[in-house]
Amino acid sequence: MSRELLEILEHDARRDVSEIAKMLGQSEYEVERNIKRLEDDKIILAYNALIDWEKFGDESVTAIIEISLTPQREVGFDAIAERIYRFDEVRTVYLMSGDFDLLVIIEGKSLKEVANFVATRLSTIDGVTQTRSHFLLKPYKKDGVILKNEEQDRRLVVSP
Repeated sequence: MSRELLEILEHDARRDVSEIAKMLGQSEYEVERNIKRLEDDKIILAYNALIDWEKFGDESVTAIIEISLTPQREVGFDAIAERIYRFDEVRTVYLMSGDFDLLVIIEGKSLKEVANFVATRLSTIDGVTQTRSHFLLKPYKKDGVILKNEEQDRRLVVSP
């Protein structure tokens, strides 16, 4: 199993096994076997598509929530983090160093829905001492992919 295989799959998980085999100088059987082993060992956790939902027509609001916590005896931050990541609205949870303890990314259908979720569900959890919300306005790049539309020609028009 190689890091190179993982990097290929991370960049484009739909790439054909025969193409990956050629890139790695391996047989298709070896590549398939290595991918299966990586899945079984939970190194490959899931395959995701990066979708421009706005272009599709779905409107949503994404917020980054900084959460300060009081760690719980014998389990630290883990029990609170688990409680938070089980909410359907929660897309991502990270334990952080610095001014806050958890960074939580949530999605909702509206600003009001997201604000209500933070006020009634997140901030009321035992151990949560403070939340700070930041709403994403416009994405430029996500997971290494630039999200802008086709390049615009910004040259000045020259006429005779």
